[in-house]
Amino acid sequence: MDASSSSSSSSSSSSSSSSSSSSSSSSSSSSSSSCIWRYNTFASFHGPDVRKTFLSHLRKQFTSNGITMFNDERIERSQTIAPALTQAIRESRISIVVLSKNYASSSWCLDELLEILNCKENAGQIVMTIFHGVNPSDVRKQTGEFGIAFKETCARKTKEEMIKWTHALNYVGNIAGEHVQDWDDEAKMIEKIATDVSDKLLATQSKDFDDIVGLKAHLTEIESLLYLDYDKVKMVGISGPAGIGKSTIARALHSLLSSSFHLSCYMENLIESKANSALEYRSKLSLQEQLLSQVLNLKDIRIHHLGAIRERLHDQRVLIILDDVTDVEQLEVCANIEWFGPGSRIIVITENKDILLQHGISDIYHVGFPSQEDALKIFCLYAFRQTSPPDGSITLLECEKIIRIIGNLPLNLHCVGVEFRGMSDDDCNLFVIGLLCKSLSEKSQALFDYLIRCSAIENGLKTGVPRSGDLTKILADLGEEIGDDLDIELGQIYELAYQACQTGIRIFG
Repeated sequence: MDASSSSSSSSSSSSSSSSSSSSSSSSSSSSSSSCIWRYNTFASFHGPDVRKTFLSHLRKQFTSNGITMFNDERIERSQTIAPALTQAIRESRISIVVLSKNYASSSWCLDELLEILNCKENAGQIVMTIFHGVNPSDVRKQTGEFGIAFKETCARKTKEEMIKWTHALNYVGNIAGEHVQDWDDEAKMIEKIATDVSDKLLATQSKDFDDIVGLKAHLTEIESLLYLDYDKVKMVGISGPAGIGKSTIARALHSLLSSSFHLSCYMENLIESKANSALEYRSKLSLQEQLLSQVLNLKDIRIHHLGAIRERLHDQRVLIILDDVTDVEQLEVCANIEWFGPGSRIIVITENKDILLQHGISDIYHVGFPSQEDALKIFCLYAFRQTSPPDGSITLLECEKIIRIIGNLPLNLHCVGVEFRGMSDDDCNLFVIGLLCKSLSEKSQALFDYLIRCSAIENGLKTGVPRSGDLTKILADLGEEIGDDLDIELGQIYELAYQACQTGIRIFG
């Protein structure tokens, strides 16, 4: 916000110095999900440097893109940060810090920065930077003209305030952002900033994962492996069978964490290397082009050597998620730990745990099958759009029978649950009978099929359920003997046949 008035006075009440970690812990993530954001963006800037020029153009572009920005023009200037500004910062989803030559000449600006970084740490706020006529290293180290202005401000302040501001500037100077001097066309740069802001807003507003059963437990476990406060590059693997939900978990993880990184991407359908050496090299280049295009959000990137990822990303804190990795060579092409900036995280999803171990990834989260309780909730959510069967429909016991038959694999629960949607009670009963029948031995299925077709069913409809002796006689007529396995299933066959009779529909044939 405008900090054109300089000053001398007490520092902001904001507690956190910016030495706090850039990626917050899971508590930050949960805080951000529960916040009500009144504004899309809050801009912290030095008024005389940019208000009537750069910021005016940025605000106009934001308005055109439907992005709201807090407007401070009615706030009375004073020596300390106004309560209205503190409130506006806390109610903004993204804070944009415009670092200009005289930004550090104002304690107002510096106190705003403390509050912004406090909100990043404790509420998951996204922080973006724009370097307007200053070098990021001058901001980090408080050197050059920027440093001179900072020292003049600190001369009127306490040592404690100076230490807080120094930490804050060092931290914000390390956040990758746009450099105005790097652009020949300011209008295009502003358009890109607006696009980046829109993308971040869309990513953080996703509700796609709210109803996924057991997701929170998975995310908590994976976050504990990621060590998000650790400044070095770290790689983590996610393994498990097809259909277990690895990709869903990874997408939710990307949605949750991406705002804490300078750049991020979720990459699937990885290009596979070819056997022929010439084609193999080209396919490796294509794979790196695919990764860079997604990370940098640029189309048609073309590279000519395999060092391009390191050249472009060695100083960037990135989150890269590689899904459905099938070959360790894909990781050798895309996921060298030396290629990315401090604090980067690479997450690899694969069915084959050996691929992770071969690439030196030892921190691996294995996605296991859900419990019976969670499996029931998953099935019911897809079948009935609620976590338990509705009254008057299929019973809880029948749902549990279905799950015992199809197993706890989430993909199976999804597919079978979707089939249930909109079924009548009779259709549901028949579906359950069909599933139960398919769970029987081949010999038992033959008997059940025969019972449905033969006159015993017709007699059962008129005179009651066929007697057990009738079932034995029918089987004997078929020239079979009742084995131990069939003898055990006889009662189940009997029950299924009766249910089919009561419904009055032949299932097979």
